[in-house]
Amino acid sequence: MEEKIRFLSEEYELEGLFDKNEGNKGAVITHPHSLYGGDMHNHIVESVALAYRKNGYATLRFNFRGVGRSQGHYDKGIGEQEDVISAISYLFEKGIRHADLAGYSFGAWVNAHTDCKNASNMIMVSPPAGFMDFKPALSMPCLKFVVTGGSDEIAPPDLIRKMLPVWNSEARFEVIKDADHFYSGCVEKLESLLSDFISEA
Repeated sequence: MEEKIRFLSEEYELEGLFDKNEGNKGAVITHPHSLYGGDMHNHIVESVALAYRKNGYATLRFNFRGVGRSQGHYDKGIGEQEDVISAISYLFEKGIRHADLAGYSFGAWVNAHTDCKNASNMIMVSPPAGFMDFKPALSMPCLKFVVTGGSDEIAPPDLIRKMLPVWNSEARFEVIKDADHFYSGCVEKLESLLSDFISEA
C-alpha cells in the first residue's frame, strides 16, 4: 500500500507516494508537465506504478518542485532533474538495490536529461519529441523500453523512431495503434505492455 512520504531535493521538501513492497527492486515514476496540470496523480503515472507493483517492485511517484505540496518552483526541467536524483537516492536509503526510472511525457523528458548512472533500466512513455527539444546527441545506455501512441502528436512515432538510434539502438519500441497522448481507451493495453516488459526485464 502506498504511503505519503516527504524527502529533500536540494533545499526543497517534496511530497510523494511510496510503496515498499518486498524484495530489493524499485522504480521512480515521474509525471507530465506541471504547467499543463500534470502531477503524481496522473492516470498514466498511476498505471506505470501499478505495472511495476504487479511485478513485485517498490514504487515511488512524487510531485516535482512547485507541484502540489512540494516546495519550490517550476525550473524548466533543470531543477527537476535534481528531484529525480533525490528520489532515486530515497529508494536506496530504503534498501532498494536496483532502481528503474520511468516517466510519462514531460517526466520522460526530465528523466532523459538526468544522469541515469544509478538507474538499472529506463522506460519512457510518450517522450514529447514533438513538443520539447531533446539534446541532439543524447545517449541513454539505460534506456530499455519506449512506448507511444499511433495518434500521439506530442510524441509522434515516426519522430521517436528516428531518434532511437541516438538514444539507444537496442531499446525496445512499441506503438499502440489507436492511442493518443492520453491513451484514451488504451490504458489497459499500455499497462499490459509495461507489465510484460518489466516481468521480462
